[in-house]
Amino acid sequence: MNESVINKTSEYFKKNGIILPTISELCDPNLIDIDIKNRLKNINKDEINPLNLFRVHWFNNLDHSGFSEVPEHIVLPNEFTGVEAKIIVNIGRLFPLITAHKVLAAYGCLIPRILNGTFDYENHKTVWPSTGNYCRGGVAISRILGLKSVAVLPEGMSKERFDWLEKWVNNKNDIIKTIGTESNVKEIYDACNKLKKDPRYDIINQFKEYYNYSIHRAVTGPSFQKSFLKVKSDTNLIPRFYVAASGSSGTLAAGDYLKENLNVKIAVVEAEECPTLLYNGYGEHNIQGIGDKHVPLIHNVMNTDFVIGVSDKATNNLNMIFNTLEGQKFLHLTKNFESNFVNRLPEFGFSSIANILASIKLAKHMKLGSNDAIITVATDGADLYLSELEKTRKEFKGIYDQTACSEIYAQYLKGVSTDHTLELNQREKERIFNLGYYTWVEQQGIEINDFEKRKNQTFWNEHYNYMLSLDNQIKEFNSM
Repeated sequence: MNESVINKTSEYFKKNGIILPTISELCDPNLIDIDIKNRLKNINKDEINPLNLFRVHWFNNLDHSGFSEVPEHIVLPNEFTGVEAKIIVNIGRLFPLITAHKVLAAYGCLIPRILNGTFDYENHKTVWPSTGNYCRGGVAISRILGLKSVAVLPEGMSKERFDWLEKWVNNKNDIIKTIGTESNVKEIYDACNKLKKDPRYDIINQFKEYYNYSIHRAVTGPSFQKSFLKVKSDTNLIPRFYVAASGSSGTLAAGDYLKENLNVKIAVVEAEECPTLLYNGYGEHNIQGIGDKHVPLIHNVMNTDFVIGVSDKATNNLNMIFNTLEGQKFLHLTKNFESNFVNRLPEFGFSSIANILASIKLAKHMKLGSNDAIITVATDGADLYLSELEKTRKEFKGIYDQTACSEIYAQYLKGVSTDHTLELNQREKERIFNLGYYTWVEQQGIEINDFEKRKNQTFWNEHYNYMLSLDNQIKEFNSM
């Protein structure tokens, strides 16, 4: 604890009208003070206003006029998925500032530093390495707290991400573009290691930040439990699986909560074009939102039960029919899906579509029935990939018409198979766990003992419990 920095930061925040929400308030917005709720009604969700911190949770309603009883979610029609199981998709695009859930991860990673006085707003800059949304979340949280920040991400990420960053950073030099695309995570680390030589930079690396793990287990997990219980209501619906793309593995941590409280099994999704977890493989792909060619340090591998591969050909093409007039016309008029449902398909970004396809694969592989449920997540929406949509349309071979939509639908949705689906036994879990050694011990200098102790669930429970314990510190900080 650096008391002098804590006191200085508290005064700075108070001067700027900044109140930090507690972890409990993010889990249950009903606990948020009524005065703050009323003030939020007059504040735009994307405004650079510290009160928007109280929207950094899963309970924002569709028009952001208030908070919902449970997280906004969509239960996919069985005719759409082709399986009997209910697939429940929790919607992440309703988060403020960046229309993606990574603002929650950024808040969870930054707050302990502020509460402990290890981050000094006068002398330090936050650095947010990412393959897209996390660095935007970090910049957004930093900006509304009045902190300096730097975004580090591959140059090949979607144009929309860079357009957003240029409006939010104080200086365009605070956007560092590294070589490559989604799969080039090591290049991000290399850039951060150079910055780290300057003590002014605080590298908040989502792939190794246990706070990223613990904030999702503490907030996202119980939030998804509430949406499931809403769907279940008085039925005999049984939660069977939680499915989430790997990314930094932060969102996967919600599965640890759901496993403990709902007895689900956890399935992690990766790109077939870069099957690191599946086959020790490598490659390039375009399912933006998944970082790969390595195993994140915060992936609780020994508690993971399945790995499922999804092709970026499927996500690219389905993104096209979900988000074009031609495709939506096909789905509504030819396939007879209700317009209310078709109009919501743009709420699914690339990794969201991957999660849905993986859920369908798993339901088929496990032969799930009508009383079974899979819980998954749409971390962002299609609005972050409009430029990628245009690329797909330009690369499309042939005429893009109703016939083409029918072929895409048949091949990539109705034709979902169970290939590249791996159930993890003890040996497979250890194989994947050991893959992380090369990145974290050999390349990034993590001590071998610190690496190995991640095999024990007690280690993860301690990080989770620490995040829960921050409420008292946050209250004390706010009242200083």
